[in-house]
Amino acid sequence: MDEREPKRISRRRLRLLGGFLLAVLLCYTGLLYNTQVVHGKEYLEQSVRTITTQQTVEASRGVITDRSGTVLVSNRQTYNLTFDPSLLGKEDDENEAIARIIRLCRQQNLPWQDNLPVGSAAPWSYTYDQTSTTQKRRFVTFLQKRMKLVAADASYRDVDESTLIAAGLTADVLMADMRKEFSIPADWPDADARAVLGILYELSVRELINTTPYVIVEDVSSSLISLVNDGRYQGVKVTSSSAREYNTSCAAHILGTVGNIFEVEADEYRKKGYSLNELVGKTGVEKAFEEYLRGTDGKRVVSTNAEGKVTSELYSVEPKPGDTVAITIDLRLQKAVEDALGATVSRMTAKDGIIRGAGAAVIQVGTGDILSLASYPTYDPALYKSNYAALSTDPAKPFLNRATQGTYAPGSTFKPCTAVAGLEEGVISTSTTIRDTGYWVYPTSKKDGQRWGFYCWNHSGHGSLNVTQAITNSCNYFFGEVGYRLGLDKLNEYAAAFGLGKHTGIEIGDRAGTLATQDAGQDLAPWAAFGQASYTATPLQLANYIATLVSGGKHYDAHLLKTVKNADNTQVVYAESPKPSNNLNIKESTLSAVKQGMHNLTTTGALTSYFRSCVVEAGAKTGTAQVSSQKVNNGVFVCFAPYDDPQIALAIAIEKGGTGASLASTAVDILNAYFTADQVGTAVITGENQLLQ
Repeated sequence: MDEREPKRISRRRLRLLGGFLLAVLLCYTGLLYNTQVVHGKEYLEQSVRTITTQQTVEASRGVITDRSGTVLVSNRQTYNLTFDPSLLGKEDDENEAIARIIRLCRQQNLPWQDNLPVGSAAPWSYTYDQTSTTQKRRFVTFLQKRMKLVAADASYRDVDESTLIAAGLTADVLMADMRKEFSIPADWPDADARAVLGILYELSVRELINTTPYVIVEDVSSSLISLVNDGRYQGVKVTSSSAREYNTSCAAHILGTVGNIFEVEADEYRKKGYSLNELVGKTGVEKAFEEYLRGTDGKRVVSTNAEGKVTSELYSVEPKPGDTVAITIDLRLQKAVEDALGATVSRMTAKDGIIRGAGAAVIQVGTGDILSLASYPTYDPALYKSNYAALSTDPAKPFLNRATQGTYAPGSTFKPCTAVAGLEEGVISTSTTIRDTGYWVYPTSKKDGQRWGFYCWNHSGHGSLNVTQAITNSCNYFFGEVGYRLGLDKLNEYAAAFGLGKHTGIEIGDRAGTLATQDAGQDLAPWAAFGQASYTATPLQLANYIATLVSGGKHYDAHLLKTVKNADNTQVVYAESPKPSNNLNIKESTLSAVKQGMHNLTTTGALTSYFRSCVVEAGAKTGTAQVSSQKVNNGVFVCFAPYDDPQIALAIAIEKGGTGASLASTAVDILNAYFTADQVGTAVITGENQLLQ
């Protein structure tokens, strides 16, 4: 054998091996080129999608403060349990996944969100008629589009429990159909089936109206979060959110509430860029200043490894918190007003057992700033949700803001308006005297011998009075005569200039009240002149009317918005710059005569004993307003202080509160709270005469 033969074989093997390695290298290079170059962008996008998710980061809602910066409403971090069907794997049973989380809620004694209008236990019955309009819309949509059990053109207004039952769609039939539609196992107990169907119903409705995953339980504890994470509950995720934190139990009617976007509002909010899972202002300041308080949500990209652990987070869009809104309310005064109002009403009710409400307003003279707005009964805004059922059925109507929505006949508190009108129009002067004989006779009634008119509250008459004395003595005769000389149109002209009979401008809304009216051929001006025609006003209107009067006729719209700053207080977004909306240009002699009459009432008149303990000199006017045929009249009271340089005006109305004078001690408590930090007690005296005055 040629000894060179082994070497040739060895070289051949090396060439074969080299060729094989080269072929492998070429294949690898080709695959690498195909992956990195030809399909590189596509594979990169796929890999990113598998390890990153984009999450919405909820922006915190803006803080609400009082005029001095004291925080009234802020936020606290909360966590919710949300069920999202898209998180379920192909092998996961949706019904069983829902049943598992319900069992956990039951174990932890946690209520979950369930809006299906069917009772929670068999035999089944509807609760549809007791639900809100929004829930009725949602239910009918579900019956139409998912269950095909109601005509597609039917409105929720055409559907109620009786029509459903009459059409053969009893609650039992519906539950049987839903069990079939959602494939609920036949061996599941009714209670479990109903609980799961409640969640499936809500998920279906949300799918139909293109909204978000379903928050089953809100504001859960850290221990529950641990149980959910450790238990690997399919379809359930923990989402962060924020809840409004009320730093005061006062001002519930002012601050208002937040809540979910109703279906009927959905289109409107979508146009404004809202997602339908955002909380929005529903009432009060929360609603009025929504544009400032709403934050802008951010976007966050979260990367996870194959085990699902977060490896990195970065913001693609930073969340922007809502602005800080400062309102005109003085929290210290607000608390004092609520306490004084509550104490007075409680004292009255303890004496006679009558359920009554009350309202009060304090406004700053020369700006229209509302310093306090109180309504009784009230409630703690932090407990609004938990106490809603009891509050909404309370016959005393604690949700009614009587300071802005309660309208009351002004009674004799209208007399300063009549005095201004009479003096400014020249039908009387400051030196004019009118002799009160006790019974005012309508002038033209003398011709036919009927002699009709009205009694002054003092049947013996006050004798001769000028306008200042008439205000102090609340003389119906005097003001009836002035009203007769003016006529109703002129009285209404001045009343409107003072802000009566129209909205005050307050951003949270109010009732406009009414001006006096009369039929053709009637002349009610004499009665209207002392507040006994069809005039009605809210406490806020009355307070602003007095503020307008003592400022010399400068009428400012009442408002709550003071300033708005961005979240870190580095930029002023809005600052109030109040200007009069109209000016009566009241002559100094007129103003002096009217103010003096109101001042005399507190220093030498019927209210002297009350105001002896007031820390400032003030002017006031009482009012007693008839309420149809009721034996107990509404009490109305207005005042201003200090007398020489008025800073605030106050109005109080107490339903079935009797004479306006009985409210004087409440007013003194409020004035003392504003002008000093100390509460000063007041004496109890007999109220200013019991007839209308």
